[in-house]
Amino acid sequence: MDQTRLNQELLIAHDRQDTDALVRLYTLAGDRAETRGDIDAACFYLTHAFVFALESGAVEADDLNRRLADYGRAKRLIF
Repeated sequence: MDQTRLNQELLIAHDRQDTDALVRLYTLAGDRAETRGDIDAACFYLTHAFVFALESGAVEADDLNRRLADYGRAKRLIF
């Protein structure tokens, strides 16, 4: 999935209020930014994924929190 398609999928997920898709897609966007070495963008996307994971009670919240904490962008929480 290219970046344009990813952005479209994010908009669709927002319109549908599909938190599972939002967690997955924002994590994917964060992974891609991290791979490019763009840590600010990665943390931006991962923060969004984390918030949606918290809202929906998704198990991914713990890993997302850890990743953000590793970059100094969040305090490590206990789940």
